[in-house]
Amino acid sequence: MAQAYIALGSNIGDPVANLTRALAQLAQLGTVSAVSSYYDTAPVGYDDQPRFVNAACLLETALPPQDLLIALKRIEGRLGRTVAVRNGPRVIDLDILLYDDLVLRTAPLEIPHPRLHERAFVLRPLEEIAPDVRHPLLNQTVRQLSQATGQQDVRPLAADAHETFPAEAPGGATGGVDGPRD
Repeated sequence: MAQAYIALGSNIGDPVANLTRALAQLAQLGTVSAVSSYYDTAPVGYDDQPRFVNAACLLETALPPQDLLIALKRIEGRLGRTVAVRNGPRVIDLDILLYDDLVLRTAPLEIPHPRLHERAFVLRPLEEIAPDVRHPLLNQTVRQLSQATGQQDVRPLAADAHETFPAEAPGGATGGVDGPRD
């Protein structure tokens, strides 16, 4: 099984519920074995929109990277994602950050994510679940990359903003992963 680190983000409707629904659907693609806390983050690239809720998870999956990307896009579509403005508001955004130690540069998929090392809203949640994982091109740990970006207006949500991700999610994923849920 490959270890794929996935970023999740939402700023339309109920972002916490949107991320929780996405996690349940991700569990159908393999085993969600780690989920970060949810973070309240400022928008990047297009400021005239609501703040985001972001998280990261570790998905252990048998899907190859290209098939995983297709599956993520299907989940986004099922949850109502449409693209109106680049970096604009969205119901859900799912990105492959890392996939084992793979380096892949194809259209439309780049692994590691090409802007991973620049974005605190991705690195802070990822650091929580994978601090010692190394970026395969930069040869720095997620912790080192996160520290280099600073805070960039990234704050953990209040502890009472969510409960625990289900011990058994739809699709059979198990493990009592700590993280949010409806």
